[in-house]
Amino acid sequence: MRIETERLILRPWEERDRAPLAAMLGDPHVMRFYTHPRSRAEADGWFDKMVADLATGITRLAAERKDDGALLGLVGLAAIEFEIPTAPATEVGWVLGSSYWGKGYAPEAAKACLDYAFTTLHLPEVVAFTTHQNLPSQRVMEKIGMRRDPSADFDHPRIPEGHPLRPHVLYRITNPRPA
Repeated sequence: MRIETERLILRPWEERDRAPLAAMLGDPHVMRFYTHPRSRAEADGWFDKMVADLATGITRLAAERKDDGALLGLVGLAAIEFEIPTAPATEVGWVLGSSYWGKGYAPEAAKACLDYAFTTLHLPEVVAFTTHQNLPSQRVMEKIGMRRDPSADFDHPRIPEGHPLRPHVLYRITNPRPA
């Protein structure tokens, strides 16, 4: 699975990506809207799951900049594996290194992933969610045409009760090319 945009290549993970991904997921600033930065073992677990999920066609891919091969982060699709108001559903998501923020890479890559979800996988809908505090990701969701569905906002079941990141907002987009 490989997706190209004007500036990016979204591609399967390679072993050379493991350490840079771990550094990114271990960065407290990058992970400030997650409950904690990931340890090397946890980052390796994310890496291994994304590689294993490649067979399904629904996975997060390595986002690489075309002009210099820099690994920007991860972008792609994921099956939601816990109960939320829209389950079962497929999520679009991204995590980029902070030096790549504000350059339009996340919306560019996420739009390409939505196109793949709708034209290749023929999914009827894709959702995205984040903690209510994560305004940068919410702006990306809006830029790619997603709309917030306040009736589907939820408390993330994998975040402890009382944690400030537990309340989540949900955005959705339907396939403009119905099957």
